[in-house]
Amino acid sequence: MALLEVKGITKVFGGLKAVENVEFKVDQGEIISIIGPNGAGKTTIYNMLTGVYKVDGGAITFEGKDIHNRPPREIVKAGIARTFQNIRLFPTMRVIENVLLGEHINVKYHFWDLLFKTPKYRREEKEAHQRAIDLLESLDLADEIDNYAKNLPYGMQRKLEIARALATNAKLIILDEPAAGMNPQESEELMEFIRSLRERGETILLIEHDMNVVMNISDRIYVIDHGRKIAEGLPKEIAKNPEVIKAYLGSGGAAGAKENA
Repeated sequence: MALLEVKGITKVFGGLKAVENVEFKVDQGEIISIIGPNGAGKTTIYNMLTGVYKVDGGAITFEGKDIHNRPPREIVKAGIARTFQNIRLFPTMRVIENVLLGEHINVKYHFWDLLFKTPKYRREEKEAHQRAIDLLESLDLADEIDNYAKNLPYGMQRKLEIARALATNAKLIILDEPAAGMNPQESEELMEFIRSLRERGETILLIEHDMNVVMNISDRIYVIDHGRKIAEGLPKEIAKNPEVIKAYLGSGGAAGAKENA
């Protein structure tokens, strides 16, 4: 059974089908990419997966359970976390405080525990703090624990945003154009970071325009154009697909991409 299965989802805005009958799946431990030209429907798919948009047709199942049309908070608690194209960290908060925001989606104490600082509150806060430290150490961010997010280099801010998503105890991380705004060196470091996430057992769904990143880290790729899926396959297959080249890559557009690692 696939970890995430998208079955014929459709989204209509004012009579216009932004997404029509799109299907794909993500298995445990994979890095899957969704690509397509601007306006292809990628962001609409992303927003349906994360509960921002309602699904007008089809279904989304996660671990065998229907999750479409559930509120974003419920989807996060089900095990799906997201990052954003524009980094949405809290810049004047410390690194560990940003990660603790992800941890707090799963705390079990109530308002009165917080108000009166009950033993339950103190115990859960201590455990959340330790989990945050352990996570940052595992992602080689331990040296920045007490630094402010705004002081981190751009690439490290991306890593911190992913760390915050992981802190929700997510089983699937959806990355929205994580390489946006990065220079070539930062993109290379990002690829190594995403590979390291897979090595520790994480599952990644990537929406990305940087074809060097996509072709080098993806296990499989789905291509969307005008709201429809036009191709799926291995990176080498997608790079040679005439319909994909016509719709998105352009002639020779994938020529600079390296072999899939």
